[in-house]
Amino acid sequence: MGSEISLSSFSVDHLLDSRREGQEQSDEEIRAFIDGVVSGAVSRPQAAAWLAFVFVHGMTDAETVSLTRAMTESGETLSWPGMEGPFVDKHSTGGVGDKVSLVLAPMWAAMGLRVPMLSGRGLGITGGTLDKLESIPGFRTDLTPDELRPVLETAGCFINGQTASIAPADRILYALRDETQTVPSIPLITSSILSKKLVEGIDRLVLDVKCGSGAFMKTRAEAKALSDSLVRVGCGAGVETSAHVTDMSAPLGRTIGNALEVQEAVETLQGNGPPDLIELCAQLSGNPAAARESLDDGSAWEKWCAMVRGQGGDPEAPLLGADCGIEVFESPADGILQSSDAGELGMAAFRLGAGRTRAEDSVHPGVGLKLFARVGDSVHVGQPLASIYHDEAKGLEEARAHLLRGFVVG
Repeated sequence: MGSEISLSSFSVDHLLDSRREGQEQSDEEIRAFIDGVVSGAVSRPQAAAWLAFVFVHGMTDAETVSLTRAMTESGETLSWPGMEGPFVDKHSTGGVGDKVSLVLAPMWAAMGLRVPMLSGRGLGITGGTLDKLESIPGFRTDLTPDELRPVLETAGCFINGQTASIAPADRILYALRDETQTVPSIPLITSSILSKKLVEGIDRLVLDVKCGSGAFMKTRAEAKALSDSLVRVGCGAGVETSAHVTDMSAPLGRTIGNALEVQEAVETLQGNGPPDLIELCAQLSGNPAAARESLDDGSAWEKWCAMVRGQGGDPEAPLLGADCGIEVFESPADGILQSSDAGELGMAAFRLGAGRTRAEDSVHPGVGLKLFARVGDSVHVGQPLASIYHDEAKGLEEARAHLLRGFVVG
């Protein structure tokens, strides 16, 4: 935890007044505010007001760097003394069928990098990496820093959950942003994303900013604005940061759902993945030739197995949720598949139980979709477009309706 700056030098009223007037705040003022948020010296209504003023007036890059650093240092941070790097991680703003982390982490490890990846759970139609991994029997996402170190040493990568002691300021402010409708603020999004990544002790960060119907940012212009902010602030905070804006108008790969996506990631690591997933992972890796070689020679698969075993799982065990029922969804017409709308298909999987509305909700490991056709394919009436994996038909009718809207044949 970073050195605390007392609020005694800056009254809460002063911090709110200057923020309300749109005045640029110093590094010390922002750190004092964040310290007060965590300690309780700044009340929830006062913090909500500060967020609202940021939402209205924005922040300079220097202020956003200060906010990011203060949030990063508001709790426990990870470090890897005596271990050879470089240390690198990737963050995606979330999408439908996005299982890139499952492939890229062992791929990077096979390329000689160390990947200390802290991930989250899914909310809404956006799948969560931890939810996917927990469909592997025994896989733990709650390892302590002392337990993570040997996994990082032997496997070269881990994918773990964030503890309550990591970036506690972000946890408090994110909940307030959600309650006060101040989530879509680029400085606040930027500091929230980066504060949870910079705690990992990394040298490099690669960002995958999604845009389209299945993403938080619906337009490329919005995604570009966020990606530019993330790069400027990440570099300003001392981490080599790069960003890619990628399409999420259609699902990534052939599957949507927790165990289904793990299985597809495994197939990819074994050299038999869908071209769009392989291409994106290779692009994000920074060295496409070495990335593809790690799939071809099996070294990425070996790193995956080592990571899974290191985190308590069995890479050979059947995945959870294998007892689901399966219904085939057929093309309603002859023609060309013009759309596989990620938003609608994501909602179909959500209705089946693959996603959650609230953080405390559970998800079903086995439900979801397996897709058989891509945009541009010629299809005919009755041709299977997808398999629907369901739990005793729960949400099945709603899922069918979303698929009817999501698959457009013309």
